[in-house]
Formats: sequence, C-alpha cells, structure tokens
Amino acid sequence: MSSPRYKPRIAKKVPLSAGKRFAYGKGYGGLSSTEVRIMIRDKSFLQPFLRMKHLLPPVRLGTRGSVLARWQANWIAAQLQARGERVEIVVIQTSGDAIQHESIVNIGAQGVFTKEIQRALLKNQIDIAVHSAKDLPTEEVAGLQLTAVPERDSFRDVFISRIAGHIEQLPAGSRIGTGSMRRKTQILHHFCNKYRVEDIRGNVETRLRKLECGDYDALILAEAGLTRLGFADKICSVLEPPMFLPAVGQGALGLEIRSGDKRMTDLLQPFNHLPSFSAVLAERAMLRKLQGGCSAPIAALGTAAENTLTLHGRVLTPDGSKQYDVILSAPLSGDPETLGIDVADQLFRQMYPLSG
Repeated sequence: MSSPRYKPRIAKKVPLSAGKRFAYGKGYGGLSSTEVRIMIRDKSFLQPFLRMKHLLPPVRLGTRGSVLARWQANWIAAQLQARGERVEIVVIQTSGDAIQHESIVNIGAQGVFTKEIQRALLKNQIDIAVHSAKDLPTEEVAGLQLTAVPERDSFRDVFISRIAGHIEQLPAGSRIGTGSMRRKTQILHHFCNKYRVEDIRGNVETRLRKLECGDYDALILAEAGLTRLGFADKICSVLEPPMFLPAVGQGALGLEIRSGDKRMTDLLQPFNHLPSFSAVLAERAMLRKLQGGCSAPIAALGTAAENTLTLHGRVLTPDGSKQYDVILSAPLSGDPETLGIDVADQLFRQMYPLSG
C-alpha cells in the first residue's frame, strides 16, 4: 500500500504588494501574479521571498581614494554587509587629493575633500557619502543631509618624533610638520617661537616617510587615523585636552545621504551613536556660527556624560599669541546645535568685548 501523499495546508488567497508580485511572479505552478496560495506548514518555503532586500540594488558608498578613506568606507561596508546588505564602494577623486603640492589653505580649505563626493551623491551616482567629519564643511548643501555618526574614535592629536618622546623635549629650532592652522597656532601659543612649525602635505604614510627621511623632526597627527591604519606603534605621546583641543568632528565619521531618502535613513539609523552625533552637531554649529573653515584656528570638543553634553570651544589668533576658551553644558536630550551657537556667541564676546 502506498504511503498517503503529503497535502500542505493552504492559506487563503491574498493580494500582493508590487515587491511580492515580483518575487513570486510567474513560474510558480502557474499562480497568478497578483495573488498566491501560500504554503504555511513548511516555513522555509517563504524565506527566499521574505528577504526582499536581496532584490534591491546594492548600496553604493562614495569615498575618497586615500588609504585611510578606503579603510573607513570598508568599515561601513562591513557593518552593512553584516546586516545582509549588498554594498558597492565607489572611489571618487577630490580636488584635495589631486593637488598635493599646494597647502590646504592656498587651494581653499572648504570642501576640498568632499565637494566631488557630494556632487556624485546629488547626481544619484552614490547612495551614501562616507566622510571624515572634520573634512565636511559646516554649510549645508541643498538636497543633502548628515544622517548618522557612528561611535566616535579617539579625538586626540598625537606627537611623533625621531628625537624626542614628548613635544616639550624637542630641542629649540626643531621642525614640526603639520598641515593644520589649528595645530600650528596651539603650538605657537604654548611654545611661542621655540619650534619651527612647517606645512606638510600627503597621506599618513607619506608624512611618516618624510619624518624618517629627516625632512622634519616631529609630526602632529590624529590618533584615530594612525590607529585605523595600524601605525599606533609610531605614537610617542598623546596631546591631551585642554592643552590641545582637536578639530571639529575629529575622530568621527559622517554619513551623508540625499534628503528624504527613507531607505538610506532607515538603513543607517542603527549605526548612529547619539552621544557622538550630538557632540559633532554641537561642534559643527559652533564652527558654522564662527564662520570658520576646517583650516581656521578653531578647535572644539564635545563630550557626553551622565545625560549631559559639554562643549569646549576655542579660537586662536593666527600667530597664536591669544587664545579664547568657552565651556558650556546642556542636557543631552536637548538641541546640540543650540549649545554650539551659545558657545560661539560667548567666544565672540570674548574676542570683541566692545562690539555690543
């Protein structure tokens, strides 16, 4: 006697969304493209159709071509892939990468590492722009929005040298390489003209090579970049706040999308770290109010602790002779940009006490 045939229970006919009609479509036993009989006893039957994200196009990440930028984009890609997303990395050359022989100040600091990536985002050539937050101009670009900041890495600057373990130990006249006006003016403020602070361009590897070749006696670099690239062993000492404050957004990644792109907004929300996002927003609002660019002698550090957001803002004169500092706090649940504007207003009052 033959065994009884397996008869799966059949659910009632149900209307399908456009996505499910595409998934089930034609070729499944002649079932209609607008409805399907769903077998519910064997749930594995449904799994291929429930994973609708695999029918969507890959998420295109736009990034600079530097080793550090590629590392950052690869890290974001890995996080998305771990959630089942398909990812494509699109490398875009920026004007800051193309012009290596000029100082950042001379070629115009605002957006030299971001404009081309933002343009590609507006043209729908990429879906997410992966920026170093410190490179991202504070002026908003119509049609784009900063939607997420993953948990911030180290915000500190570090000292690297062939001849000394700490910046204070350098002999007078030593050449310190940095491409940042903020770093230069803080060195000048603390050490006056004891050292020769000279401009340097190039990626991290290039700068380290110039140090080894004797072009410089010391370098000031961001700890986060060195660590991400595996050069933490090159660090001689850390330049701690409040003596040295970082650039706005230093150590943080900024993920930018087209305004109103719900798919990307929903996709990136799990990666947004609220304390880091709030700190970066406060720092950027302060910088925007002060009308400074990423090469201006302006520093800031936002920190979150016990539901409180604290912002330390600093402005220096170009020769480092004067330094102005303001520290304010506000509830972490409040508007971080308001805190940034308040810090900027108080800095203005310090710098221009007779202006009203």
